Order: sequence, then structure tokens, then C-alpha cells
Amino acid sequence: MADLNDIAVFVKVAQFGSFSRAALSLGMPISTVSRKMAALEEQLGVTLIQRTTRKLTLTSQGRDYFNQCSEPLSVLMDAERVLTQTQKQPEGSLRISVPVILSQEPFLDFVSGFMRDYPRIKIDLFITNLYLDLVAENIDIGIRFGALKDSSLIAKKLGIEIRYLVAAPAYLQGRDIPSEPEDLKLHNCLLHNGKNNEAEWEMVNGHQRAVVHVSGQISSRDFQSVSAFVYRGHGIGFLPATYCDEKIAEGALVRLLPEWSSQPMGVHAIYPSRNFLPARVQVFLEALKNWQSPLWITPP
Repeated sequence: MADLNDIAVFVKVAQFGSFSRAALSLGMPISTVSRKMAALEEQLGVTLIQRTTRKLTLTSQGRDYFNQCSEPLSVLMDAERVLTQTQKQPEGSLRISVPVILSQEPFLDFVSGFMRDYPRIKIDLFITNLYLDLVAENIDIGIRFGALKDSSLIAKKLGIEIRYLVAAPAYLQGRDIPSEPEDLKLHNCLLHNGKNNEAEWEMVNGHQRAVVHVSGQISSRDFQSVSAFVYRGHGIGFLPATYCDEKIAEGALVRLLPEWSSQPMGVHAIYPSRNFLPARVQVFLEALKNWQSPLWITPP
């Protein structure tokens, strides 16, 4: 039977695609990683990884072996951590991936409070709108807005997000205010993730549904920059309520077609499927669940 330590080394090499990065993660010399990989391949009688001067690539047998080994190995490691944990407080590195919308004060204040409650947990925060591969990047928890892709990840619903049509008074001055969704075609619409500065905005009004093809002068990959141009009077935005509720109350923004909004979109915490969650992951998920976030609507 293959040595469990050698299998653990192989899984790390496969995840990182690099002997040096796997060695750094495991805290061992590259020569040791290479030797353990060679020993495992000799024991199994197959080539698991193709080595070139530029990169490492899993063979078909290597991919199959990784798929079979990674999850059970993770369960064993987590079980050992649970059984041997003697500290009163959770500790270790917690890697979290969140979209740019969470780079604002409310979420950062939440993380700050969590760090005070759990001083032995080190936070490694990835703020990006890219959908990182949690398993490949060794990320513990991701927070995602909108529809989730089918995967083996576990998803816990945190709440919902709703988007409104809004514009600054300066933009609306001297222009016809939209009275129905089709009127948006006559306006400069500032887009999130538009393609060639065009997009389709889907809205609902009770049982009514409208899909309007809109276009505009600017498109961006994050709502923060789109909202900045909306605030400055450049056009109409379809923004999360969390970006515009306060501005609407202040009169800095006007909500257009107020009976129309986006479909409610789920906000989820996602994490790799494991039977034994590390304590640091458990306490963060529990804190997220209990947080009254102004960034999404928490179900009663």
C-alpha cells in the first residue's frame, strides 16, 4: 500500500502544479517532494505527472488518482485536526474569496470584529470579481452573489440581493424620465459586465417580466465604479439596493420605475465539501450567518 505521506505530497503538487510551491506549502525541501513523488509512482507502477522544463501536467492516471485521493485525504486531515485540537480558540490561516462589492466598510468592519474575537486566526482575503477555483487555490470560503454554477461545493444561503434602476438628478434634468422599461433604450445606461458596451437588463414587476437591450458609454467589471459614474450624473444604473438606498434617501439618486426591480438573487457562502470542517471555518461561517449585513437582505 502506498505511503499516506507520499499521497499527501502528490495531492499538494497536483493542486499547485509546481514542486516548489508544494514544497513551500508543506515546509519541506523540493528534493524531498521530488523523492516522494518518485517513490509513489514506483509503488503504483504508473506515471502520475508529466514533467517538462516549463510546467507539470497530470497524466490521465494522475487525474483519476487525484480525484480519488484528494477528498478522503482532506477528511482524514480534518479529522486529525479536530481530534488533536487542544487550543481553546480556533487558529490557523483562513483564506476567503469575496467580490469587490465586499471591499466596503460594512464587510471590513465585520472582518475586523471577527479578528478581535479570534486573534489566533490569520485572514488571507482575496477581493476579486473573478470566480476563483476554491480547491485549486486552496481557499476555505467564498462569498458569491447571483446564480451558482453546478459543482461539488457546499453552499449556505446568507440572504438575497435586489437591484434598482437609479440616476442622479443632474442626469435627469432636461431629459424624459422613463415611464416603462422600453424607454431605457433611449438613455445612456451604465453597465456592469456589458459586452461591447451593451447588455440585457431583466426586470420584474409582480408577475410581469421585461428584458430590455440597453447600451451606454461605459461598462465595468465591478459595481463600485459603475455606481461612481451614476452618482456623477453620467447615466442610468441598475445597481444593488445596498449601493443606492442611502443615496436615494438623501436625494442624491432618484429611483426610476420604482415598481420594477431585478429578480431577487441569492447570496451564498460556499466551501469545499468536507465531513470535518476545520474550527476556523466553522466559526467564520457561524459569524457570517449571524451578521446582520447591510449588503444583502437577510431572510427572517
